[in-house]
Amino acid sequence: MNPYLSIAPNVSRPAWHQAIPLPLLEAALILTWSSGFIGARFSLEHAPPLLVVFWRCVVVTLILLPFVARQLRSIPAGTLLKNAGIGLLAMTGYVAGVTQGIALGVPAGLAALFADLLPMGMALLAAVVLGQRLAWQIWAGLFVGLIGVVLVTYSALAVGDAPLWAYGLPLLGMLSLAIATLWQKQSGTAEPMALLPNLWLQCAVSSVAFAIIQGTQGSLAPVASTGFSLSVL
Repeated sequence: MNPYLSIAPNVSRPAWHQAIPLPLLEAALILTWSSGFIGARFSLEHAPPLLVVFWRCVVVTLILLPFVARQLRSIPAGTLLKNAGIGLLAMTGYVAGVTQGIALGVPAGLAALFADLLPMGMALLAAVVLGQRLAWQIWAGLFVGLIGVVLVTYSALAVGDAPLWAYGLPLLGMLSLAIATLWQKQSGTAEPMALLPNLWLQCAVSSVAFAIIQGTQGSLAPVASTGFSLSVL
């Protein structure tokens, strides 16, 4: 599930989550989130990236189903539909944009830079679409953060040889994630979903979406190789 989407405050945190120090969880989040761009580049050597993420979603969906089936039956259909829509934007839209951009030749470092523009994208959408007025201190903080991101990723940046339009795919993926995040925040917490059912739902709907997209480009059969298995895991 997208780490930028917050869990509703009245949903209790599991015991194992409370036992692990928050800084350690944050460090793990940064490591796993940022390594996804390198993983997308690595998977290109073994299979189409959308085939890899399709099977990732399938595996997670099958593993979690026994643990969430009872909870899912008690969740209203409207809540399921809303969170499914958020999941399509947050997971399918974002991952498809980034991975397809990298597959077409956009360097992983540049794709990561586009993804790191998420706070700026959310601020712009909130101002333009929702009519929210943000204080100048927020804009100043976003600008300073943007400079920091560029400085950190500068050594890994490269132009690449992708078609010009392909560079817009990671940017569109970032905007898809920004829209999903704003949607989740605007929808309120009247009928929140717990973490695992929400994760299962997002992976389930994304499995269908990735199957449709990848199915138009080739086979959905897994590749019989160690590299493909490692990419999925």
